Amino acid sequence: MDLNTDKMLASDPARKFSFNRTISNGDLVIVYERHDNMKAVTVSEGSVLQNRFGVFKHSEWLGKPFGSKIFSNKGGFVYLLAPTPELWTLVLSHRTQILYIADISFVVMYLEIVPGCLVLESGTGSGSLTTSLARAVAPTGHVYTFDFHEQRAGSARDDFERTGLSSLVTVGVRDIQGEGFPDEFTGSADAVFLDLPQPWLAIPSAAKMLKQDGTLCSFSPCIEQVQRSCEVLQISFTDIRTFEVLLRTYEVREEKLESTQRNGDGSNDSLPCKRRQCSDGGNVIRSPISSVMARPCGEARGHTGYLTFARLRCLI
Repeated sequence: MDLNTDKMLASDPARKFSFNRTISNGDLVIVYERHDNMKAVTVSEGSVLQNRFGVFKHSEWLGKPFGSKIFSNKGGFVYLLAPTPELWTLVLSHRTQILYIADISFVVMYLEIVPGCLVLESGTGSGSLTTSLARAVAPTGHVYTFDFHEQRAGSARDDFERTGLSSLVTVGVRDIQGEGFPDEFTGSADAVFLDLPQPWLAIPSAAKMLKQDGTLCSFSPCIEQVQRSCEVLQISFTDIRTFEVLLRTYEVREEKLESTQRNGDGSNDSLPCKRRQCSDGGNVIRSPISSVMARPCGEARGHTGYLTFARLRCLI
């Protein structure tokens, strides 16, 4: 591939998508405060993290296994988690609108991505999907992702290096809608993913890049984009399907409930309780008990976009 023509941002083959079981100086960790409050932190021995729970010294993190519960000077605590693609999606910088876990899982499954696959993606955006694609093709596959915006592509490359993906992902600066994918990939891609304002312009090029029976996915927020894309897909593709993935999240937590028990002799109970006199002279004892409750979260994500899948029509 001509790196100068396509302004590829080469990845560092020395880095691998993996992390040790214990935390070392320079590692990226996800600091978990609660399910809706996490942040990515690079460990530096002389640094500290300050939040509402107190001051946490990085030096005390060294040698601890990922998943450890770490206490502050005030007795508060956080968890130090490994930077998996799922967690990285929740903490990365949003340079563009991103795909979330429900859509990402669907994409990886329906594109039939397995270790060793070669995947083409445009545009890179914030790199949320790219991170999961890289894990799916590891250790022998590769993801080539393109964005027309040079600064955004550079920022994405920096993120992939932080998360240890640089041996699995190569970032290119290229207008795929206008120029198509580089000819060097003709007939070599197992799957193509498009997240573009006008994906129908890139579909003919994507068809040339795919192997026989290869798969394509296009993500679009508007149904009008889907309809126009499907018109072009019918030329070279079959098995065209469109999905909208809606996820409903439940919050599971422990709550205190009252248990009502009738006590005919009026004797005292050892547990704290409230009593109410019954008409027959007996007592009704109300004791607090703990119960695990599951309730829908108040802020559930609705529509994100439509996922259109298609399979390249075999010529034989």
